[in-house]
Amino acid sequence: MASPIQMESLPVDISHPAIQDYLALVRLQVLTPLSVLVDIAALVVCTALTTPTIAEVAKHHSTAISPHTPSITLYVIIIFLGQLGYCLLLILASKPETKHTLTKAVGVSLVLANWMMASWTVAWVFQWFLVATIFQGILLLLLFYSNLALLVYHPPTSTRPVDTALIHAPLRFFLALPLAILFPYSLFVTLGLSFDPTPPGSPRHYSAWHAWSGFAVVMSTNLFALIIIVLRRDLVWCIAATWLCVSIWLDTPKPAPVYITVITFTVIHPLAFFLSHAYNFFYGRRRRGGVALPPGDDALHRGEETERLRNDTLREVDEEAVWGGR
Repeated sequence: MASPIQMESLPVDISHPAIQDYLALVRLQVLTPLSVLVDIAALVVCTALTTPTIAEVAKHHSTAISPHTPSITLYVIIIFLGQLGYCLLLILASKPETKHTLTKAVGVSLVLANWMMASWTVAWVFQWFLVATIFQGILLLLLFYSNLALLVYHPPTSTRPVDTALIHAPLRFFLALPLAILFPYSLFVTLGLSFDPTPPGSPRHYSAWHAWSGFAVVMSTNLFALIIIVLRRDLVWCIAATWLCVSIWLDTPKPAPVYITVITFTVIHPLAFFLSHAYNFFYGRRRRGGVALPPGDDALHRGEETERLRNDTLREVDEEAVWGGR
């Protein structure tokens, strides 16, 4: 009976960096679609088949920042569509830069994020609110890490628009949801900053809204989004932040500090996006300065500059030294 093949006898060096990168890509090609399917299945089951559903639990634990359920549902569908495109890119990617971005910047972070999202769904319908908040916190950290790695080591570039559309955009769109809605909302419910709706649907006493806590959340998250929109002229953040603001003020009634803030940022985000682009278009090029010379003229300009510097050097010679002065 032949002995089993040992790893040392394989004709391929498993420790070679290229082989390691290939195996990492293969693992992602298997694990990422699986995690997306698990996440979709958990959300579908807990939205349509369980009792209570996700929406019913949210209805009985309203807060000052509760979102409009249909708006968030559509938002999540778009996240999954983006992830399906990401999975397709995992299989079809041919450029080394794209493969490096998929394996090094994102890696298993997105896989774990999908598992955390599915786990949050189950914990939410069982009303394990502390556990659900922990899952949302881990989800937020995973998505923040992957987005930061993409921004620092593999920034979006116009030379690779497919990478921008199928890697950067879905990850940023996904991050905005737990940052602005899911994590603070779960935290509010865990801390008791929620209320059981009375027959008219709002608290009898204004203090029960916890309005200023809600104001602090929507103000801080939207200021963060506004900074990104202005500094990076980021269309994805603009759409995501505006959408989430709309989802909050569509769920009525809301306390005035929260309602006024989200309506204001609904206008400010797109306005800031267009103004930052206009500023960069009109003033960015001027600050970079210079007039581009036609091909060939730059060589002539360099020749004239060299001649001028030589003449200046000749004029600066010490005349007394030349003519025998002291």
